[in-house]
Amino acid sequence: MTKPDTPALTYPFEPPAPHHTVEVATGVRWIRLSMPFRLDHINVWAIDTHDGWVLVDTGLNNPATVADWLALMGEGPLARPLQGVYATHMHPDHIGLAGWFTRRAGVPLHMSRLEYLSCRVMHADTNREAPPDGVLFHRRAGWSEAAIEGYRSRFGSFGKHIHALPESFRRLQDGDLLQLGAHGWRVITTGGHSPEHACLYCPGLKLLIAGDQVLPRISSNVSVFATEPQANPLKEWFESLDKLAREVPADVLVLPSHNEPFYGLHERLGSLRAGQDRALERLRQSLSGGPQRIVDVFPALFHRAIGEQDAQQLSLATGEAVACMNYLIAQGAAACTVDGGGVAWYALRG
Repeated sequence: MTKPDTPALTYPFEPPAPHHTVEVATGVRWIRLSMPFRLDHINVWAIDTHDGWVLVDTGLNNPATVADWLALMGEGPLARPLQGVYATHMHPDHIGLAGWFTRRAGVPLHMSRLEYLSCRVMHADTNREAPPDGVLFHRRAGWSEAAIEGYRSRFGSFGKHIHALPESFRRLQDGDLLQLGAHGWRVITTGGHSPEHACLYCPGLKLLIAGDQVLPRISSNVSVFATEPQANPLKEWFESLDKLAREVPADVLVLPSHNEPFYGLHERLGSLRAGQDRALERLRQSLSGGPQRIVDVFPALFHRAIGEQDAQQLSLATGEAVACMNYLIAQGAAACTVDGGGVAWYALRG
């Protein structure tokens, strides 16, 4: 769900030009890679070490991104040896080239266990037939037969943007202290957007590599998926916002995966929570008119129209709407019944 920018935020840097970097703190470089989607870029980060550099997130596995990396590593600070790859989480724009880098340079991949294992499982679905559980999930949400057929035809595409992961990894855990070059970094794991997302906080440089956990102009997708239809990721998301507010000072420079680095962490955390609370209230008001399907509540939750012609947006909106419904059910505010056609109907309790 897109949110308005928080007025208190400030942006001290302009984006780097293609094949260039911007040093946002001593030894920490911002790289922007293009993507062929509505969200057309990802930010990744290079951190100097004593004998080279390490990379945080990688971009997609596609020929254009590989060409960008070869240009970036052809000269300048990134021509030095790569010492390791760190992944904030499992989504293709963040980990797509992790296997390419680790095999090319003979270096380890560092990421949390749940992210690594989840990515391996989803990558194994590449080119598989859509499972019956996935069809049932989308039918429950109120998808038409045409949309479900589209889901069947697209299933297994997750791995197409990911170079095969290395067969082993080094685990990042919440609270781990990492020595990257001259400075120490602490791992802070969060949930909601992905299973065990890892942020990296450097007190000495007053930096937070936030991944997708805190974005300045948009909010991260918080979705339920067919593999765990009763999940409550929105609860985990709220808990993670509170955790960052407790553990990271307000004056850090936030390095997000999308948009620009910014100051105003605590203001943005509050804005994200308030925006989600408003969406939940709009959802309650929508349900007050009587039982509705997931596809019926899209206008209450999203600013843009969601139609079947945009399959990616339909999938994202469905996952977010189910997450909101599951949160209300867990709070005792809503209930769900399934009709004879397998479609779920949601209503307010008492």
